[in-house]
Amino acid sequence: MKKYEMIKKSTDFDDIIKTGLVLKSKYFYIYYKDGNKAFPMFGLAVSKKLGNAVVRNKIKRQLRVIIDANKKRFKKYQNYIIIVKKSVLEKDFQKMKLDFEELLERGI
Repeated sequence: MKKYEMIKKSTDFDDIIKTGLVLKSKYFYIYYKDGNKAFPMFGLAVSKKLGNAVVRNKIKRQLRVIIDANKKRFKKYQNYIIIVKKSVLEKDFQKMKLDFEELLERGI
């Protein structure tokens, strides 16, 4: 994921979460809403309740790899906020990837 594809402002996060549509799975919430860029934009949210900074950063790195591998599945002119649930700590990378891909097949 490139830097220009990332959503960083909290106002953008709040707007997408409050007014966008949501997909839910065992490990993730994906909120999405129409955007104004010719490419999809992503925001990642990992709660401090998931663990220390090392654990949270590891989850975000893994999630970026999953997003890059499935970038063609995301629609252009859409903004996505991906929120990670606490249950993701119990599973490994492969199960997390499978769950994310199933979620994309269901809704996006």
